[in-house]
Formats: sequence, structure tokens, C-alpha cells
Amino acid sequence: MFKKFLCGVTVAGLALAALSIAPAQADDRKVTVVFDHVLPNVPGKSMKGVLVEYGPGASSPAHTHPASAFIYATVLEGAVRIKVNDEPEKIYRAGENFVENPGDHHAISANASDTEPMRMLAVFVVDTEAKELVINDK
Repeated sequence: MFKKFLCGVTVAGLALAALSIAPAQADDRKVTVVFDHVLPNVPGKSMKGVLVEYGPGASSPAHTHPASAFIYATVLEGAVRIKVNDEPEKIYRAGENFVENPGDHHAISANASDTEPMRMLAVFVVDTEAKELVINDK
């Protein structure tokens, strides 16, 4: 895809684009529900797959998840800085995973790199009626 992009762009255009790039903002993130399925053998529960993408230097505000949510996350690309509850901050790299238990406070969720993107898949087991999967601190 990148090669295809380069075919239509001049060197001067690339240089101009490079000069206009600002440092990543917190809004340089994307969260997409990619899977949502009611668990047939666990009444009232669903499994939801959420693709989380952070641009270089991007992060999310401190947050929690629904009180019923158990989360298993796998880093697909790049690295993510995570701090849950009072545990020490940790960096997880592509291929590594972590869990969040119901009620955990996610104090830090940030791309560990200022130059490379990060992607992770978070799989929630959560009450089916839960619509808000992220509740930002006030």
C-alpha cells in the first residue's frame, strides 16, 4: 500500500508533507469494534473484539471499563505502555498480551513509540447490554 502511495507523490510533495507533520495528539487513535457475539452458553454475556490503534505518541485518557468486563489484549504491532491499578507501568510488544480484571483502573494506555504506530486487539467478555466499553475518568 505504501508503494502505491509513493507512486503518485513527488519528492517535493513528500518534503512539504514532512514539514507539516505535527507531533501526535491524543486524538491520533482509533478504536473499532470488530467482533460482537452473544455467548450462547453464558446467559447475559457477550464477547466483543476491539481493535485499538494509536499513532506515534498517541494515548488514551485514564479510564475504566464496564464493571462486568474481563479483558484479554494482544499487541499486534508496535508496543504499548500500560499501567493498571497500582501495578508498575509496563511495556508490551508485538506478540505479548495482558489481562484486565473487572473493576481495574487503566491509568496509562499509550503508544510506547513516538515514531511507530501501535495496534492491539482487546477481547472483552462483558454484560451483553454494556454499550460503553471505555469510561474515561472525570
